[in-house]
Amino acid sequence: MSKEQIAEMHQKSIDAAMKLTQMSLENSKRIMELQVETARTLFEESVKNARALSEAKDPQAALALRTQFAQETSSKMMEAMRQMADITAGAQAEFNRLLGQQMAGSSQEMMENFKKMMSVSALPGGGQDAFATMQQAFGNAKDAFEQIAKASTAAFGNMGGMGGAGKGKSVKVQ
Repeated sequence: MSKEQIAEMHQKSIDAAMKLTQMSLENSKRIMELQVETARTLFEESVKNARALSEAKDPQAALALRTQFAQETSSKMMEAMRQMADITAGAQAEFNRLLGQQMAGSSQEMMENFKKMMSVSALPGGGQDAFATMQQAFGNAKDAFEQIAKASTAAFGNMGGMGGAGKGKSVKVQ
């Protein structure tokens, strides 16, 4: 394997790491924006709700208002949690896709380079046994990665279903 090939593989790894870092930062920003917007909305509603409670004529009306406000707040919190779970699941799927591409490309390049290296080596048997062993190891590693990716995607996919209770419900803030 030449220095240029090693440098190229290293550069591809750095580029992939930069993509993953950028994706992580963008998703973190989306989650923070969602949290800030949810907090702002809940604060504005709490002020509006406090005014409405102060104008309640009797304890029964105040209790009904409090119940309504609690349900609306819970609904908004569940919707925010669902959106965060969706963002996280999407990020996990994209991460798995990018990592899979990186591993597939890297393993293919590494296999080609090892094959070249072993074909000129002075190993007994021309290096074919060692190459076959390494090829099998890379195949096993790739299979293991695919299993991990499927399991993590399934786990994050199940998280998205837990927040569906508040889906589709909205409350207008005035």
